[in-house]
Amino acid sequence: MRAIVYEGPDTIKVKDVSMPEVPEGWALVKVSCSGICGTDLNIYGGGHPRAKAPLIQGHEFSGVLMEDTDSLKKGTRVTAYPLLSCGKCAACRSGNSHVCNTLRLLGIDCDGGFAEYVAVPKDKLFALPDNVSDELGAFIEPIAVTVHALRETGYVPGDNAIVLGAGTIGIALAITLKNFGARDIVVAETDEARASIAKKLGFKVVNPMTTDLHTFGQEYCQDGGFDWVYDCAGVQPVADALLDLVKVRGHIVIVASYKKPAALPLFKGMAKEIDFRFCRVYRMEDYTIATQLASDPAYNEIITNVLTPDEAQKGYDLLFTKGTGAVKVMFKFN
Repeated sequence: MRAIVYEGPDTIKVKDVSMPEVPEGWALVKVSCSGICGTDLNIYGGGHPRAKAPLIQGHEFSGVLMEDTDSLKKGTRVTAYPLLSCGKCAACRSGNSHVCNTLRLLGIDCDGGFAEYVAVPKDKLFALPDNVSDELGAFIEPIAVTVHALRETGYVPGDNAIVLGAGTIGIALAITLKNFGARDIVVAETDEARASIAKKLGFKVVNPMTTDLHTFGQEYCQDGGFDWVYDCAGVQPVADALLDLVKVRGHIVIVASYKKPAALPLFKGMAKEIDFRFCRVYRMEDYTIATQLASDPAYNEIITNVLTPDEAQKGYDLLFTKGTGAVKVMFKFN
C-alpha cells in the first residue's frame, strides 16, 4: 500500500509499504482522508519524544471499515478515537483514561492514518452520519478537542468568550462555542488569512498587533472582562494578557500546548479569584458529540487544502511557511 512515512527530522517519503498487521480486537480501515495536526508538525521537526522513525503518522482520519465488528458492518464509513490507554493506572481506573499515565496514540506511538489502510481497535470506531463528508469525518478529532474544552471545564450556555488564536483549534472552538449557545464570541488573531476565515464565519475578530488586549476585555465587556478566555495560541504574549482579559471570578482555559515555559502575573488571578483550567484531548462522549456536530458546514471553512498523498511534502511546507493561508491540510487517499 502507499503511505507517507516519517523517516527522521524534516524527512518524509511517499512509498510502498506492507499492509498493516491487524491484532486481535482490531479492524482494518481503508483510509479516505487524513489531516495534518500540530503534533504531526512537531514529529516532523524531530521534537516529539515518543514518535520514532520510521512511522506512518496521522491520528485524524476517516475511512471505510473492511470487516464486520460486533456493532458495525463492513463498508461502514468511520472515523477513529485514536487514544490508546492502559486501562490499569489510577487515571484509567478512575474513569479518566484520556489522561492515562502512559497514554499512547495512533499515528504517534504506532502507525496511523497517513496510508491507504490503517488498523484500529474495534471499540474505538465511530460510524459517520450520512450528512458528514469524508473530509469532515477526518476533522472530528479536532472538533472533539473543542467539545472537551467546553464540557470538561463547565462552560455555561449564554456566557461570552474570547478565543486567542485562529488556527485549527481556535476557529473550531469558536464554532463549537456558537453551537453550545455562546452569546458573544471574539477571536484574536494576527495572521490576516486566518482572521479572514473567522470573519467570514461571522465572528468579531481583533488583531493583537493593533488592539491592546490588556485593556480590550475591560472596554468591550460590561462586566469588565470575558466570562471565558480560551488560550489556543500557546505563546508568551498571549499568556501576558490572559488575566487582564478575564472578568472577576471568570474562567481561563488553556487549550494550546505550550512549547516553552510561560510566565504569568499570578497575583492578578488571585485578586480576581479566577478559575484557571487546563484540558487535554477528549473523552469518548466528547467524540460522540463531535461526530454529531461535524454536520455543521461551518467547520468546512477550516479545511483549506486537500492534497493527494504524493503532495505530502507540499502539505507540510504549506503549514511551515507563513502567509500561505493554510489552516487544516488534508490528504485524500480514496
